[in-house]
Amino acid sequence: MTGLRQPHVVTIADYLAGEAGSGIKHEYVGGTVHAMAGATNRHNAIATSAILSIGNQLRGKPCQPFNGDTKIRIALPDHIRFYYPDAMVVCHPNQASDHFQDQPVVIIEVLSDSTRRTDLGEKRDAYLTIPSLKVLLLVDPDAPAVTVHRRKSEGGFTCEYHSGLASTLALPEIDASLALAELYERVDFPP
Repeated sequence: MTGLRQPHVVTIADYLAGEAGSGIKHEYVGGTVHAMAGATNRHNAIATSAILSIGNQLRGKPCQPFNGDTKIRIALPDHIRFYYPDAMVVCHPNQASDHFQDQPVVIIEVLSDSTRRTDLGEKRDAYLTIPSLKVLLLVDPDAPAVTVHRRKSEGGFTCEYHSGLASTLALPEIDASLALAELYERVDFPP
């Protein structure tokens, strides 16, 4: 009888050390490491527009945006995860020498065909456990549409759906807004 092969468990220290010298980004889920696929130009254009729009509004304010090269560390009850969202806003950043953030207030994930299932399941569920998180934006790359998970004052999250280039998302949690026309600027949608 052949036994099942046990997965190799990677320590957090080894993961962080490996990521610091890697040309490929990897996400970490409780001891397992997963390589990330490269994103399309449309995906990256949307993520860049989100950073530019929100970043300009946050100049001179305490909160700051971070791009998709900064990981989020999520402490779940039984394990740690590190994910690379496409963008985030942090009002209480980790020290400058860290390669990750612990307290995002806003997270932006641009969906893609290859990761949609993970983004809308595993990652969304993990993000919603972060105590500092106020807003999670799940951005559709194929049409001007954003699903917003917004923390309610009494706990839990509400779900909103915004669509159309004339729509603007209010983000009072960081004293900003995000116009879909700006988010999708220069984006050609598939037929």
